[in-house]
Amino acid sequence: MEKALTLLRQLGLLNAELKIQSENDYIHVPLLRGPFAPELKQLRNDLPDVRLSKYEFLERQQKAIRPLDLLSDKLPPHVLASLPHAVDFVGDIAVVEIPPELEPHRSAIGAAIIKAHKRVKTVLSKSSPVNGVYRLRTYETIGGEARTQTVHKEHGCVYHVDLAKAYFSSRLSYEHVRVASLVKENETVVDMFAGIGPFSILTARMHSNIRVYAVDMNPDAYVLLRRNVLANRVTGKVTPILGDIRQVVNERLKGVADRVIMNLPEKAIEFVDVACKALKTEGGVIHYYQFVDTPEPLDTARNRFTEALRQTDRRLIRISETRIVRGIAPFKYQVVVDAEIK
Repeated sequence: MEKALTLLRQLGLLNAELKIQSENDYIHVPLLRGPFAPELKQLRNDLPDVRLSKYEFLERQQKAIRPLDLLSDKLPPHVLASLPHAVDFVGDIAVVEIPPELEPHRSAIGAAIIKAHKRVKTVLSKSSPVNGVYRLRTYETIGGEARTQTVHKEHGCVYHVDLAKAYFSSRLSYEHVRVASLVKENETVVDMFAGIGPFSILTARMHSNIRVYAVDMNPDAYVLLRRNVLANRVTGKVTPILGDIRQVVNERLKGVADRVIMNLPEKAIEFVDVACKALKTEGGVIHYYQFVDTPEPLDTARNRFTEALRQTDRRLIRISETRIVRGIAPFKYQVVVDAEIK
């Protein structure tokens, strides 16, 4: 039983809000979602007796403590409505955005988050937007240990992270596993803006015969990427490369890829031609990401991508999927376009 729970936690499948229940000779464990094919394969390999079935679970009676519950008698009533509802957890670090009206109470908010979430050792407040060529932001410690380094676990992978030196978002967890699940055996993948490696490493872990070139121009991200490749035992499958992607493709990766990942939503539109050069002559798949703040974000992302593609010598076969990855701000979204290219 403990082995099953450990594996489900590593894969990010365990639903902790519902009760594990037993019936006759079976123990029923609630999942957050149905496992992807590679995850199901791993479950069946490690747990030969596992079965998937529908079951009606009971909620856990003891509800989790919320920071709001701890602050309701400590903050003025008129500012309680402004408390941040979204908390990002990266390893044992919690990241929040504090609105101006709550700045005088940031220490109390940090202490409440640590008390409500026992695994959290540090609370960081965002003190700048993501900016610069390395996609970094600055943080202020408002609770716990003053640090930006941690170890984050996601889908059975381990990532050494430094939020101040290299971009990483735990909100992309589903997108990492979605793209990795679409990759086929024997493919060559170019991860154009790899960062510390969440797309590249999970893809390598989920497939036995794969080649991934993980490229980033941030030296600090490259150091963490190499460390994460070693930590996840994907040396030989993932090749970390430090450099500007345009130069790297022209010099080393022209025509090698079956699949290209373009997770640089601020500027990916400027590199569609580079992604096309990286694809094999017969074509392949591009996963294109973009920030969109128009009333029709899906149509806008598709149109912008197809227009950029027209400026190259490639041809669109079809767009297999366009989906909103996450909300960034009111009426602003990160969108992904999955496109098959000839």
